[in-house]
Amino acid sequence: MMQWVVMRRDLLIIVASIAGAAVLTLGAHDGPTELRWQLFGAAVVASVAAGITRARPVGGVLLGTAAALTDQVLGPSLATVLIYTQVLYDAGVYGSRRLPRILLWCGAMATVAVTVLLLLERGAAPAAVNGVLVALILIVPVITGLSVREWRDRSAADRRHAEQVARLAALDDRQAVAAERTRMARELHDVVANHLSVVAIHATGALALPADDHARREQALSVIREHAVRGLAELRESIRVLRMDDTARPGVDVGLDGVPALAERIGQTGLDVRTVVDGEPRNLPIAVDMAAYRIVQESLTNAVKHGGDEVTLEIAYGADDLLLTVTNPVGAPEVHPAEGSGAGLVGMRERASLLGGTFAAGADDGHFRVRVSLPAAREVP
Repeated sequence: MMQWVVMRRDLLIIVASIAGAAVLTLGAHDGPTELRWQLFGAAVVASVAAGITRARPVGGVLLGTAAALTDQVLGPSLATVLIYTQVLYDAGVYGSRRLPRILLWCGAMATVAVTVLLLLERGAAPAAVNGVLVALILIVPVITGLSVREWRDRSAADRRHAEQVARLAALDDRQAVAAERTRMARELHDVVANHLSVVAIHATGALALPADDHARREQALSVIREHAVRGLAELRESIRVLRMDDTARPGVDVGLDGVPALAERIGQTGLDVRTVVDGEPRNLPIAVDMAAYRIVQESLTNAVKHGGDEVTLEIAYGADDLLLTVTNPVGAPEVHPAEGSGAGLVGMRERASLLGGTFAAGADDGHFRVRVSLPAAREVP
């Protein structure tokens, strides 16, 4: 389609140039009939050159130059001169980078040569007038074509830059959406899955109790209710934080100060939680404090679902970091009803990585150990 448009434009230039040449040479020229037809023939050749210069700049310039020189020898005529300026203009716009420079040098030398010759033969006034005319014919069209070419190239570069910026912006948007979805998934998993795991464990235990053991069943239902209410409160608070900004600190206890209460709730499942604190506890950056709590929460929940009946939590306050180590026996005697999907380990690794910390988890000598180091000497964005 584009090729047909270009061919149509070139044909229109040829037809319009020939029509104009016919008017200026055959109609308006007052010379002999034979001379008028000769001038018209030269103009037709120049018209063809004007039509092919866009596709073949060098061929068009050579053909147009030959027609212009022939016209100068025969006449000259205004038609061929005007058509030749179109040839030079198109060469400046569509030719190679080198072609317009060659045409400018040739035009400048021709202008100087004509001016000097006329200065020697006819004087200063005719030399100046003809020199200006030659410059208008040979130099100005090329300079105009170069200016148009530069403007088009700049416009194309601006369009490409705008398209690139738009693509980068769309990519940033997709990455931001993906990051936000990952963050929301991690928060919802940590808030909901942990409490629901405890609820599932106690519900299973309650169903296994004898029908007349009302006291233990009531105790199990109390733990279920407590974790359900607690999980609902944390879920509401997480939604509130997601609707605000990252600097808003939740109103519920989600820092290391809440670990004792968390250990007590986990202990209600029958898991013996032993907490060891090394170093002097201190105020931590909000992001580190929240991440540490969530990592401890997920590690203890994993111990409930997959470990034995005891777990050791070590919290070490270093000069520049916070070290968390959770260790529990591996291999519960039965498959627990609260099976995990591995999202908890992924979430813990993501939390540590986002803060510039390290994460390691795996079985070692009959125990499963989670070891996390978080930077705690400065505020983490």
